[in-house]
Amino acid sequence: MALDRLDQALEVELAELRAEGRAKPPERVIVGVIPPADGKGPRYRLSGSPQEFIRMNSNSYLSLSLHPEVVAAAEEAARRFGVGPGAVRFIDGTFAPHAALEERIAQFVEKPAAKIFNSAYTANLGFALAIATAATFWVGDQLNHNSIIRAMRIANVPAGRKAIYGHNDMEGLRRCLEAVPAGITRVVVIFDGVFSMRGDCSPLARIAAIAQTFDRRFRDGVVTVMDDSHGIGAFGPSGRGAYDAAGVPADVLIGTFGKAFGVNGGFIAASPALIEAVRQKADTYIYTNPLGAADCAAALRAVELCDSAEGRHRLEHLASMVARFRRGIAALGWESIPGPTPIVPLLVRDTPRVQAVVRHLFDHGILAVGLTYPVVPRGDETVRFQVNAAHTAADIDAVLAALARFPR
Repeated sequence: MALDRLDQALEVELAELRAEGRAKPPERVIVGVIPPADGKGPRYRLSGSPQEFIRMNSNSYLSLSLHPEVVAAAEEAARRFGVGPGAVRFIDGTFAPHAALEERIAQFVEKPAAKIFNSAYTANLGFALAIATAATFWVGDQLNHNSIIRAMRIANVPAGRKAIYGHNDMEGLRRCLEAVPAGITRVVVIFDGVFSMRGDCSPLARIAAIAQTFDRRFRDGVVTVMDDSHGIGAFGPSGRGAYDAAGVPADVLIGTFGKAFGVNGGFIAASPALIEAVRQKADTYIYTNPLGAADCAAALRAVELCDSAEGRHRLEHLASMVARFRRGIAALGWESIPGPTPIVPLLVRDTPRVQAVVRHLFDHGILAVGLTYPVVPRGDETVRFQVNAAHTAADIDAVLAALARFPR
């Protein structure tokens, strides 16, 4: 067979990943969701297991994916427009829910315009393709998400036109900007709003202030770009994420509907000119079918719920559950990273021990994820917990009780 020799080579590579502790475990299949009852949040059933599980590894921070109004919006749009767009956006693949969602998310994040993508990952790639030139210099945080790193690569940014500063190191950022070479006309400072592995935030106000001091050195200025996929909807006074908490916006905001909003898709929000450049130049927007109308309608309803009294109530409950969990792990003597977000990392700092904690939690009916190198740096091996608005005090206490039983 044509693949025989390739398969043999790939098996060797896969064996190396397993030996290094870097291989992903088999994918578990969720086959059912048990609704909240008796003071407990939802429970999940997995294929091949009689247990019921608490999910502590879901990005759905506001727990909107099963909200009846979100589900009803998707169903109505699917009946009206069908389950797929049938074409890319510029070949009559744009439906009313696409336009409505773009208008609403721009309003929600307080930007004049927005463009939606199939994911925040493809939004980051599309942004880089739209804005990169031979005279653009890129500056990024050391712990930026993989999609930002790939965005620089897909835009063919050579080593001499990019720089990395240490995680949240503002003096490092300043040094990077001071060292931008001659001939550069445009500088992009790009970073996560909330870092998905750690739950901490970029110091947005300080980044904006430093960028402003260098802005006039370059013809097109210094543009700040924040991917706040894990922040939007999940924290801040009105649930608008990192810029809401900081009180200072980034020039360009990239986000997702697949986390706090509980649906699917991503977006870029910025000036009308930048959004039009994205529409004209971003390959990951132009050459692929968009989200279906049902996804857009569901996301639109989720944004509206987030921006309502019910959304604020969910946000307040989420914050109280995060605080309860953080107090509990501190009382148990576990190490974590302080932060206001629903991402709560347990720093275990050892790959086999991370795997042991994850197995222990699974045996006690709790789904959590272990993060090891190269997802996190060596020495930062972590069990990441993600608190959701559907979690109750009983759920949080059950997770803490399981952690208390782990042999230290």
